[in-house]
Amino acid sequence: MIQVPPADREPVRHLYVHIPFCHRICPYCGFYKHTPGATDRKRFIAALVAEAHHAAATIPLDIETVFFGGGTPTLLSHTHLELLLDGLHQTLPLSNVREWTFEANPKTFDRAKLEILRTHGATRLSLGVQSWNSQFLQLLGRDHTPEGARESFELARQSGFPSLGIDLMFALPGQTIDQWRDDIDTTLDLQPDHISTYNLTYEEDTEFMQRFERGEFHQDPDADAPFFLLAAEKIPAKGYHHYEISNYARPGHASQHNSAYWKGSSYLGLGPSAVSTIHRQRWTNIPDTTRYIEAVESFHHARGSAETLTDNDWRTERLALALRTSQGIALEMVGGPHNPTVQSLLEQNLAHIRQTHLALTRKGRLLADTIATELL
Repeated sequence: MIQVPPADREPVRHLYVHIPFCHRICPYCGFYKHTPGATDRKRFIAALVAEAHHAAATIPLDIETVFFGGGTPTLLSHTHLELLLDGLHQTLPLSNVREWTFEANPKTFDRAKLEILRTHGATRLSLGVQSWNSQFLQLLGRDHTPEGARESFELARQSGFPSLGIDLMFALPGQTIDQWRDDIDTTLDLQPDHISTYNLTYEEDTEFMQRFERGEFHQDPDADAPFFLLAAEKIPAKGYHHYEISNYARPGHASQHNSAYWKGSSYLGLGPSAVSTIHRQRWTNIPDTTRYIEAVESFHHARGSAETLTDNDWRTERLALALRTSQGIALEMVGGPHNPTVQSLLEQNLAHIRQTHLALTRKGRLLADTIATELL
């Protein structure tokens, strides 16, 4: 049973909303998602707003960042988007929001839909391009073309979003380093405010994992390293700050919402499969849209599994996440600069000390997970 944080605790300032609908299921994606099918989307939206209402009545909230992920949030119709956004504005304390992000796929929005997002407070659009190569778009199950992605990006720019991002993937099956270089160059030519570059991983319960297990696909961290290093060289050279292993931003455009995760701030998650972590209490909503709706209608929430993070759990997460960032981890968390492991990292040029923090070098970021384990 989750204990509601008392009113005198620090309010929760970060909100995640999960929209599970996708036009088609990408074979690599491990997030909870499905095609809309026969789902009553108006009933789904009513459940989301009802869950938000319950949260506002039981948890101290002062929302500063909002992130709509999925799935494909922009797959919602104009009418359903307005219904949902109006409902959340009427239910949650959103007057202090300073960053509001929507994940979006090309072909899922038009000028009118973007206007709805802007009118209701959206400030960032993160466009899931993944590749500018038709061959790899087909492999990834994407239903947009390179030309369509470019048109979607330009449309978003014309709609006045203060911050526009492009998401890319690398180390795809059969991808060469020159093809990855082309993807980076094409992205840089568009001059987005934010660029995310994700190393393909093989997730459970995906088609790609099945193909990996059959031996059709292979993964080799040593072979993936040149892809990471190329991005880490070329993108900062154009004025982007490499502020987290997978993320680059122009000054003032780093994701405040994701940075809150990496710092260990409390956050509230709404929607099926959404995770909440509030003052070391963590719960995950039911990862089933139909059951989620029924649970909210019956109990005003849809919490499934729950846990209270121990001090060791908390420290482990903080180390793993903070090491991914350019700021790094506080030296006091790892016993100070004279810790033998810290000294070894410095000698191998895997890390450096910045005042009170230990941060990984470009070389060290290739081994971030291993280094985090060594520092525990």
